[in-house]
Amino acid sequence: MKPFALYCKSYSTDLRRVVRLARSVREHNAEKLPFYVSVPGNELPLFREHLSDLGVELLADEDILAASHAGMAQRVARMPGYLAQQVVKSEFWRLGLSSAYLCLDSDAYFIRTIRTSDYIGHDGAPYTMFDEAHDLLEDALQHRRQRVIDAFVREADLVQGLFARAGRRYSFGPFPLVWHRDVWQSLDERYLQPRGMTLADAIEQAPIESRWYGEALLAYQAVALRPCQALFKVYHYAWQFDRDQRKGITQQQLAQLYCGVILQSAWERNMDWPREGGNWLSRTGRRLRRLLGRI
Repeated sequence: MKPFALYCKSYSTDLRRVVRLARSVREHNAEKLPFYVSVPGNELPLFREHLSDLGVELLADEDILAASHAGMAQRVARMPGYLAQQVVKSEFWRLGLSSAYLCLDSDAYFIRTIRTSDYIGHDGAPYTMFDEAHDLLEDALQHRRQRVIDAFVREADLVQGLFARAGRRYSFGPFPLVWHRDVWQSLDERYLQPRGMTLADAIEQAPIESRWYGEALLAYQAVALRPCQALFKVYHYAWQFDRDQRKGITQQQLAQLYCGVILQSAWERNMDWPREGGNWLSRTGRRLRRLLGRI
């Protein structure tokens, strides 16, 4: 078992984004860390065609789920995509490929050398995103995005309440996140199994996989807590990216603080494969909202 790996769960819609990510890994992966990408089994031929020369190890989502619980693949196949992908990402540890893994989304890419020491401490404990999200929430206040604040409070209270933890609301994101198999195993053995639950049940109850991991880490302390800030510069909204562009902030500057960048796929729809979704009217409306900074 490797001590650390890179992992991305994807779909065909995000093919171009995964190619961009894989190219950035090839450019910056000085330590030759394994990079796994999992997709639905019927999409493997498509991804093999486009990633064959980029050093990616492809996996079928169904193989990850088969290592979890009997019938899990069939159960997840019936779930909406946004829930199903959370289960797959969170169950990757069961394959036994690495002790810890950087769980990447397709819309991420690296901007500097990938060093294990950026993600794993000298004692083998991962660095965990752990703060109160004041930067994001203050930004939302300034731009009168109250819904962002409301969502943060609602999600934090939901999962925190399930663990009966009183106290401050923490953020365990944004992605990408470093996850350790021992934390997921402690959640399974000490929370889910005693309640007759699987991770699919947990995600359906509270669809925020990063919070399940974070609260389990606090509750069961399977690994040491090594707090860190965001590993990647995450542009949650197009107006954040536009603001930095106007300020002339470059990727070379960002690389002093961050390992990579995330451009949310919701407003980068021109990267969809095989083409941007929606009819002419919806595409035009989306581009207009993008130009007006409303995405």
